[in-house]
Amino acid sequence: MTDTAVRTPAADQAPDVAGSQESATREILNPSTGLVIQTVPEHSAADVDRAVATAVEAFENGPWPALHASERSRILLRIADEIEASTEELYRLEALNNGRPVTETRAQLSRVPEWFRYNAGLLAAQRTAVLPSDGPYLTYQRRAPLGVCGIITPFNHPMLILARSLSAALANGNVVVVKPSELTPLTTLALLPILAKAGVPDGVVQVVTGAAEAGRRLTEHPDIAKITLTGGTETGRSAAVATARRFARMTAELGGKTPVIVFDDVEAKEAAEGAAFSAFVAAGQSCVAGSRFLVQRGIYDEFVEHLTARAKAIRVGDPTHPETQMGPLISARQRDKVSALVESGREEGATVTAGGGVPEFGSDAATGTPDAAGSDALRGGYFYEPTVLADASMDMRVAREEIFGPVAVVIPFDDEEHGIAMANDNPYGLGAGVWTRDVARAHRVADRIKAGMVWINDHHRLEPSLPWGGIKESGIGKDAGVESFDEFSWLKTVVTRIAPDSVDWYGGAGTERLN
Repeated sequence: MTDTAVRTPAADQAPDVAGSQESATREILNPSTGLVIQTVPEHSAADVDRAVATAVEAFENGPWPALHASERSRILLRIADEIEASTEELYRLEALNNGRPVTETRAQLSRVPEWFRYNAGLLAAQRTAVLPSDGPYLTYQRRAPLGVCGIITPFNHPMLILARSLSAALANGNVVVVKPSELTPLTTLALLPILAKAGVPDGVVQVVTGAAEAGRRLTEHPDIAKITLTGGTETGRSAAVATARRFARMTAELGGKTPVIVFDDVEAKEAAEGAAFSAFVAAGQSCVAGSRFLVQRGIYDEFVEHLTARAKAIRVGDPTHPETQMGPLISARQRDKVSALVESGREEGATVTAGGGVPEFGSDAATGTPDAAGSDALRGGYFYEPTVLADASMDMRVAREEIFGPVAVVIPFDDEEHGIAMANDNPYGLGAGVWTRDVARAHRVADRIKAGMVWINDHHRLEPSLPWGGIKESGIGKDAGVESFDEFSWLKTVVTRIAPDSVDWYGGAGTERLN
């Protein structure tokens, strides 16, 4: 069966990868129903080679890298406008493809144009330095595009994460080969005609659809100058080895086990309801999901009570329904993984105070309601209940491993030192949250947490200007911000002698020089 509730890019609109003759295809499923949305090519390593060859040709002989910065900036602004005009179609397509509720996808995709406008602004305002030099020299710097960049995106935020890197890469005059998640390629494919309409020349952005073979070849390809990857830590480790062999650049946002530290100077109900977003947004399928709630003992029981109530009240169901608050997991495999980890928590002594299983859906398909009385079609989806595991400890698997599902693990701590030590007791270092009303403590704790991003009394706040990325096994480099923009170009220093006399070292003229 095929799910056609929302118009999707036709299979014959998939990119022509330099004359690809692939025969294999992949079915793209709606995770809410398990039904097929459409099929796309399963591109091979040879297809990736053809895509990269097309990109190399576009970079070496095409107009894009040679365009004046002001013209590239104008095209990026037109991309932003075209995406904005297509937002409704795009967010509905993304909700269909990855199962996030339309309320979430609408809010997220409405911000995608900001990244193109931000990087267009950076490009328009870009300056290079004139450097001090001793003697009769004018020394200045120039920036040049890297060449062909590979962008590998995940299933959870396919459009937003692509926009972060794509906008910076294009602004700097690079050409790009994109490999979206094999599970969620549809909005990436839908972006291609938008880019063309905005004025991006043919060949500048190529898309390859496929799984591990395509991704591995992209990271290993000798003509790829930079890889930007968002995915699992082991995938990132393999990509880092491949890029290091040829000294290519790499930015990687990888796994996380985000601690959310809640101090007893906050009101427990307010903190629980605010912090619940960190655990359950995107059904917990986020690298910065707040899956470790470290709660000071003075309010621990009350916090668990309110978090449990909030989790039980979340409306789970059809993500296309405007009242739905949480959709399915991306696949049956992911649901099985989440379920197994929750069971391990039970076995190790944690108490399930909310959720802990697959929701039951009714058989009245006509109602369209998003909760347990919802459509019979949802029985084929990959849903899991918002789950709270209380009475947990730091030695449990659920407290140490990335779950990537709607599971909040709640662990008590004694004092500030204890909470900080627990927060840092993990191989990851992507994000962290701190909930406190003590201003000095907020900044003191944030300073000591080993993570690339820390939110105080909030979570998952992002802007195009805020560098995004972690440390330790959560990755290297930054997406967004000036830091990301600059990493898509290389810096050249030009030294010009401006003295009227000549230099003849071996003839005795200019021997005062020190080289």
